[in-house]
Amino acid sequence: MKSNVGGMDRTGRFVLGVVLLIVGLVAPIEMTWRIAALVIAAIALVTAAVRYCPANAILGINSYEGDKKKQ
Repeated sequence: MKSNVGGMDRTGRFVLGVVLLIVGLVAPIEMTWRIAALVIAAIALVTAAVRYCPANAILGINSYEGDKKKQ
């Protein structure tokens, strides 16, 4: 799996994941919204951690700078 998430994209996913995780766990909202927040949080945190996003790959988006620095 080639990395395609890096820099500000990775930081944004991490921050979004943490915020949605907190919302999903403690916000006084309907259970459906809590589950949705937790699912999106999990996706954001996993894609930030592994530096790979299948949606980015499909759309041809690559914000990972590691490959460019090696050249």
